[in-house]
Amino acid sequence: MPYSWLQAQNPGIIYIGDPMCSWCYGFAPEITEVKQALPEYDFKLALGGLRPGGTETNADLGEFLSHHWKDVEKRTQQPFNYEILEDESLVYDTEPACRSVVVARTMKPEIELDFFKAVQRAFYVDGRDMRSIDTFVELAKAFGLDAAEYRNEFESDELKYATRADFQLSNEMGVKGFPSVVIRHNGQLYMVANGFTTSEELLKKIAKVKLE
Repeated sequence: MPYSWLQAQNPGIIYIGDPMCSWCYGFAPEITEVKQALPEYDFKLALGGLRPGGTETNADLGEFLSHHWKDVEKRTQQPFNYEILEDESLVYDTEPACRSVVVARTMKPEIELDFFKAVQRAFYVDGRDMRSIDTFVELAKAFGLDAAEYRNEFESDELKYATRADFQLSNEMGVKGFPSVVIRHNGQLYMVANGFTTSEELLKKIAKVKLE
């Protein structure tokens, strides 16, 4: 079972997000602080799939996204590169970005969150093409992964299936929005965040679960 850790008894943090979700990008410093504050917790990342297989473009979504990003930027202080929105041909299919993280996790599990954040920065700050495998291969090399192996894994049916399995897991966990955080405590799962939450608020909720 690929998600056998769901039934583990030791405490764990399960973060469900999508690297092309702007609120997940805003949440990056918060979840990093939570992970660092609770080193005794296992940390797992599940890719939620914001718009897998999406066909809408900036021509459809650009105005909405511009307002949305400004809200995220104001709340979280994370920088956005608005030039991305000038490319009206950009298709919002988030599956490749999600799969890029699944491949990195498969090859080197301990980098999953850092790689996730690197994909976020590549899109929201550097304006890199999330439709191009070369974007992800370049990131993989920066993390010390073998470029040829990464490219082969990214294109494999096995990793495409593994990515869809993450999307299904998110569904089965009842996640309705991103970012979301689930805590595993004494073999039980507790949703402690569904949407943007500060690290301070999240740590308080986790502490409350521990007392129950």
